[in-house]
Amino acid sequence: QAQLVESGGGLVEAGGSLNLSCAASGRFFTTYAMGWFRQAPGKERVFVASIRWRGGDTFYADPVKGRFTISKNSAKNTVYLRMISLKPEDTAVYYCAAHSGKAATGWDTFGQGTQVTVSS
Repeated sequence: QAQLVESGGGLVEAGGSLNLSCAASGRFFTTYAMGWFRQAPGKERVFVASIRWRGGDTFYADPVKGRFTISKNSAKNTVYLRMISLKPEDTAVYYCAAHSGKAATGWDTFGQGTQVTVSS
């Protein structure tokens, strides 16, 4: 499995922007896709965005389309999440994740998470 370390969270006012980064190490060559999930207080962790490691196809959850952009640097084994026009409802712990490419295991690796807080 890969090891994932997120960075870049923090406190921002509504309408502001933040950039998250996730550095991967370990058995990263087996990763099919990378993504971001988030978990708000008292709620389940939900999908935010993903990018296929080969090809770069991207996918977004409806609440973040047009405001968040996922990208990668293959040479650095790093994935990014650019967030603009942030809203208080974007407040959550954001987790980087790796997808094995296998239906049985799916998103099987998560980082420790980074807090994003958007004040109104």
